[in-house]
Amino acid sequence: MAELLPMKDIEATASRLGIDLSTIDLHSIRLPHSDNVGIDSDDEDVLNEENLEFESGFGNIIVVDNLPVVPKEKFEKLESVIRKIYSQIGVIKNDGLWMPVDHDNEKTLGYCFIEYNTNQEAELAKERTHGYKLDRAHIFSVNMFDDFDRFMKVPDQWAPPETKPYAPGENLQHWLTDAKARDQFVIRAGSDTEVLWNDARHLKPDPVYKRTFWTESFVQWSPLGTYLATVHRQGAAVWGGATTFNRLMRYAHPQVKLIDFSPGEKYLVTYSSHEPSNPRDANRVVINIFDVRTGKLMRDFKGSADDFAIGGAGGVTGVSWPVFKWSNGGDDKYFARIGKNVLSVYETDTFSLVDKKSIKVENIIDFSWSPTDPIIALFVPEMGGGNQPARVSLVQIPSKEELRQKNLFSVSDCKMYWQSNGDYLAVHVDRFTKTKKSTYTGFELFYIKERDIPIEVLELENKNDKIISFAWEPKGHRFAVIHGDNPKPDVSFYSMRTAQHTGRVSKLTTSKGKQANALFWSPVGHFIVLAGLKGFNGQLEFYNVDDLETMATTEHFMATDIEWDPTGRYVATAVTSVHEMENGFNIWSFNGKHLYRILKDHFFQFLWRPRPPSFLSAEKEEEISKNLKKYSKKYEAEDQDVSLLLSEQEREKRRLLKEEWEKWVNEWTRLHEEEKLYRQNLRDGEGSDEEEEYEAKDIEVEEVMNVTEEVIDFEYDQE
Repeated sequence: MAELLPMKDIEATASRLGIDLSTIDLHSIRLPHSDNVGIDSDDEDVLNEENLEFESGFGNIIVVDNLPVVPKEKFEKLESVIRKIYSQIGVIKNDGLWMPVDHDNEKTLGYCFIEYNTNQEAELAKERTHGYKLDRAHIFSVNMFDDFDRFMKVPDQWAPPETKPYAPGENLQHWLTDAKARDQFVIRAGSDTEVLWNDARHLKPDPVYKRTFWTESFVQWSPLGTYLATVHRQGAAVWGGATTFNRLMRYAHPQVKLIDFSPGEKYLVTYSSHEPSNPRDANRVVINIFDVRTGKLMRDFKGSADDFAIGGAGGVTGVSWPVFKWSNGGDDKYFARIGKNVLSVYETDTFSLVDKKSIKVENIIDFSWSPTDPIIALFVPEMGGGNQPARVSLVQIPSKEELRQKNLFSVSDCKMYWQSNGDYLAVHVDRFTKTKKSTYTGFELFYIKERDIPIEVLELENKNDKIISFAWEPKGHRFAVIHGDNPKPDVSFYSMRTAQHTGRVSKLTTSKGKQANALFWSPVGHFIVLAGLKGFNGQLEFYNVDDLETMATTEHFMATDIEWDPTGRYVATAVTSVHEMENGFNIWSFNGKHLYRILKDHFFQFLWRPRPPSFLSAEKEEEISKNLKKYSKKYEAEDQDVSLLLSEQEREKRRLLKEEWEKWVNEWTRLHEEEKLYRQNLRDGEGSDEEEEYEAKDIEVEEVMNVTEEVIDFEYDQE
């Protein structure tokens, strides 16, 4: 049934929208006769399925088994012990603890029912007390009350599952076969979500799919671009297909707030936080890990927000996000998280800890995986008042062998940056001066792929410069640093190789006084955008790092987001709803040429669709690069055809405008002639349309603009 709103709520909504209800006859409105008011739901296929299992509504009740069997006189004492144990986890309802009694001998039956205020408290009680040892003879076995209903439906006789005929699925990579080699992107504006082609040749986007209310908060591409994920109150969903976007799988997780894919798209991590019934308790956090293709829940993690607040850049309600960081390389074999004085590494074969125990690391505060190898870089701050130095360690997984360690002294802060191929690791270290009143900056550069992992120390020419931004060149050996003081810091470029390709860092150049506070490398390297966001109001400089020269300087006023397309051919800059004006996005070429602009009110998201790694070998890519002119002839011819087509379209547009103007002039000339006699009659028969019938006279008019009286004293000399 549709939800009925009180009249005061309807009036309040109408007032907010500026609608005068007195002008509307509400009784004349007729809605379609159906529960869904004529609007098809995405969930119709689910509602029509048979043999659905629904929760019984007793999700806040647990059953505790293996309790002592006691006579009536010890009943109260046992109840007191049970209540003391379980009231520490959550609030037990009034009369929410019931222990059945055998009426024949008036002894308890060895189990009890406990009812909490919320389902989350009941789940936490089950998790924490299942296997609890009351004494040697009594180890608790705890189950959810709802589980018994499912257990009772298990048939006594095994029957083989029904074999369904194979139906081939859609080609989820069909978009990669676009004949024009275009890329897709998704945008969210208002209540609409759209997927579009970037048709830069025709200077406009080409629509693919559009849907209203597709998500309730945000959308997210999977890392290889196979799926588009949406977020809803009931959970998350992924979509994809060859010609349209069909729902492929649902992942039930009520009140989900955040999602994260594993790098190889095998798993989806979902997060939710629930308010506790007792205000003194911390938020209840639930993290689920699903198999993306099957939708099966592989592992869940539950606890308070404090249990997931260590490490990372911060997420919601004090929880670090992502809680789990995945090993790269596409196999999704390991994932890890920081705990209190431990680093917990899990394997996806069993979804349990590697070697069934965490790595003990006192005071660990940050870690990151190599982008290509199962190597973890972890950072531990100073301890013991400075007696024990800070350190960065490289740990091999699954052996947990420490490959390299570097001690760092007088450290105030530390950040770690991996190069995309895993060849280098840059550790940005802020150190205290001897007086402890200020800090200075340096970099510890690890050569990961070289023998014994040598480390080189890099300090800026002015080591007191503040580091504003750092970024590695993807698939390359160079990096860029913005350093100095606003409003015009400097940008320096370095290489991890000298001219002889030896392993020594060298500075390439420093550009002085740039209006930039963010770095955006092309995904194929060679080019970079030096961006001035926030206080710089969207300054953009497109820079060629190979030639060390600026290709273009421009701006996108109030830009909030900048993102290269996966091929490195185009750059998107966007103004989201953080600002109330100029919402929308611009598309630029790699060298800073503005291609087109789209304005959208209430603009929330712009995301390029990622591409999977190329199947070409490094040798083949190099061969194509060397013979690019041969491969590009086809596309140059197509570009010329498009250019001619655009020119022809422009000429046709001008021709139509000229015809429209001439038509307008001819129409007014005809009307002028038709009214000539009427005008002549108004002038008592005198014609006045010809210019020679008029006599022009120049008339001079004198006008007094201002009058001022002034008394002047005259003095005469008297002899």
